[in-house]
Amino acid sequence: MTSSPARSVPPQPPLFRAVASSTKQIYQLLKCISFAPKVHVQITHDGIKFAADHSRVMQGVVFLDKGLFSSYALGLPDEPGVEFPGFQMNLPALLEALQIFGATDVAAKAARAEAEPYRSNLRNYRPDAFHHQALGMPGTCCILYEEEGSTLDIIIEETGVKTQCKMTTYTPESPDDIPFDRVDLSFKIITQARWLLDALSELAPMAPARVTIVASPDAPYLSLSSGGGFGSASVDFSTGRDLIETLSVTDHWVQSYKFDFIKSASEAMRIANKVSFRGDGQGVLSLQFMVELEGGTVSFLDFRFVPYVTQEDEETGSEVDDD
Repeated sequence: MTSSPARSVPPQPPLFRAVASSTKQIYQLLKCISFAPKVHVQITHDGIKFAADHSRVMQGVVFLDKGLFSSYALGLPDEPGVEFPGFQMNLPALLEALQIFGATDVAAKAARAEAEPYRSNLRNYRPDAFHHQALGMPGTCCILYEEEGSTLDIIIEETGVKTQCKMTTYTPESPDDIPFDRVDLSFKIITQARWLLDALSELAPMAPARVTIVASPDAPYLSLSSGGGFGSASVDFSTGRDLIETLSVTDHWVQSYKFDFIKSASEAMRIANKVSFRGDGQGVLSLQFMVELEGGTVSFLDFRFVPYVTQEDEETGSEVDDD
C-alpha cells in the first residue's frame, strides 16, 4: 500500500492588514484623543475609527481614512450587515509603538520646534526637507490583525531593522455615543481652530473649573468666559472674513462645561485648520475639527461634551424629591 502525502493547508489571509510609509500623521491624530487610556477600534472598508470616552460626559473620535495607507485590505465582504468585530486596546501603548518609526528623526525635529521662540500650530507640522520620505530612506509600518480576539501587531521595518509590537486587544465595552441632535441645532459657527486655542490660552491663567459658552444671533456672536481663583476673563468672537467663516444662530444659547474637558481637545486645535462649533437643544456641544494632512488628505476629529447641570435644575430636582 502506498500512502498519499498529506496536503498542506494554505495559510488564511489576515482579517485586516494595512501598510503606511509613515506613522507621523497617524500618531498626530491619535494623540488628540489621548485623554482616555483605552480606545474602541472599529475597522471598516473606508478606514479605521478610534473612539475614546471619559466618564460618559466627553467623547473623542478619530477616523483614519484608508487614503493614509499605501495598502489597505479588509478580509470581509463589503456587504450590508457584515461588520468587522470591534475591540478595545491600550492607547498609550499604541502611541508608543508608532513612535518607534523614525524615532531619531522625530526627536530631532521636536528639539528644533522647542527651540523656536514663536511656535504655532502650522510651524510645528510644516513638512521638513530632511524627513525620511524626502530623503528616500526605506521604511514601512504594517498594522496587522490576524483574526477575531488576536493581538494587534505593529510591524516596523526601517533601514534593515525590523521591530514587531504585539498589543493585547480586549472585548469591546463601547458606551453609547453622546447623543447630538443635528435636527434640533441651536447654532453652528465655523472658524479657524487656532482662534479657539488662543481663546483657551487667555482663560487658562484664571485656573477656571468651568467655561461658559454663549452663542447669540447678535454681536458678539460667540463668547467664552470663565472665572477661577485668580479672577475672571472672557473672549468674544465677532464677524470678520478671517475670524468667522460660517455663522448660523437660531436663538440665544448658553451652556457651561468643565474647562479641563474642553482643554483636552487642545491638541486637535493645534493641528487642525478649521473647527465647527455646534450646539443642540439639549446643550450638547460638538467640536468637529478639519485637519489637512501632508499629501492633500483631509481628516476629521469629532469631540462631544455634556454640559453641567445648572443650579436652577438642581434646585428644581430637590423640590420634586421633597414633594
